[in-house]
Amino acid sequence: MGQRYVALIRGINVGGKNLVLMHDLRGVFTDAGYDDVRTYIQSGNVVFESDRSRHDLADHLEAEIERALGLELVVVVRSHRELRGVVDSAPPGFGGSPGVYHSDVIFLKDGLTTEAAMEVVATRDGVDQVWTGTGVLYFARLSAERTKSKLSSIMGTEAYRSMTIRNWNTTTRLLAMLDEP
Repeated sequence: MGQRYVALIRGINVGGKNLVLMHDLRGVFTDAGYDDVRTYIQSGNVVFESDRSRHDLADHLEAEIERALGLELVVVVRSHRELRGVVDSAPPGFGGSPGVYHSDVIFLKDGLTTEAAMEVVATRDGVDQVWTGTGVLYFARLSAERTKSKLSSIMGTEAYRSMTIRNWNTTTRLLAMLDEP
């Protein structure tokens, strides 16, 4: 039995682009030799087991997805332990008031530092808050003012190509899936 991981694939089934059935995505992982492959919702979240080193997984998965589906997509991989660290190290109260704040985790691909990521993350006073973590940024926007948030300003930047964003509920649900026996 290998180590448990989550693959966070950016850009699947968003805005009618890169349409991929989760059955097909699971098949890519299974055909590539990964075990206990499960997906969560339709936006590119895959929990799986592997004997490979985490640092080899993202590049291998990107190549396998391109080979099987013809899509060039960004894949960020975190081990069970690393995702546990992301959740446990969140700022106090982060994600705890979903009616007040939209809370997102910006996962960074290996090679993109939090310092470089912070250079492209703009915030609007009174609306946005951002904190750094290990391989992530935690971003909260005031729900009532979310249309004024500057979160979308990172899209189109060079650094954004090495990021993928998950809301707090998805992040914690993926950890729960990894925690399951």
